[in-house]
Amino acid sequence: MLESILSFMNNLDPLWIYVILFSFSFIENVFPPSPSDVVVIIGATLIATTTIGFFPILVLTSIGSALGFVLMFYVGKIFGNNILRKGKIKFIHRDDLEKTNAWFNKYGYKLIVANRFLPGTRSVISFFSGVNELNVFKTFFYASLSAFAWNAIIIYLGFILGQNVDLIVFYLKTYSNIILIITFIVILFFAVKYFIRKKKIS
Repeated sequence: MLESILSFMNNLDPLWIYVILFSFSFIENVFPPSPSDVVVIIGATLIATTTIGFFPILVLTSIGSALGFVLMFYVGKIFGNNILRKGKIKFIHRDDLEKTNAWFNKYGYKLIVANRFLPGTRSVISFFSGVNELNVFKTFFYASLSAFAWNAIIIYLGFILGQNVDLIVFYLKTYSNIILIITFIVILFFAVKYFIRKKKIS
């Protein structure tokens, strides 16, 4: 399948390659299952065989990702109160939201900087950044910074490893799985700690 995507993109006009890479980078934050990182890597492998360039890909994918992040930020800002604070999700309580709000006010921008390196949490971070009404200009700046750093790494990998897309995807999936496991362990730790504390109080 990866070879088919590579062959298809290799026969496209460079302008359409840029459009595809920008679109996938934007969509990922809105529709997380989108394989944007894989598509960007495939696009990067074409640097040596087409007229597309490293820097244009880096800029376009980073801006696309940041714009997608800001879109989900506004979804959280506009609809967050109706979805979360009015009790429509039963297992999320108002006290939990207040703690989340304080936590995001303290660490929110650091989370945005790290978001591209945290697979599986990107849309959640962008949504809750909006729910907690962080500054949109700072949000866009830090989301762009995060996307720029991450994309620089995967585009460079695609460029130096060339057509060996399967190897890159293997390492990318391995990294994602490790981060997801670590994230799960951290969440589990705090959940257990919360319930133990709650039990002692009651």
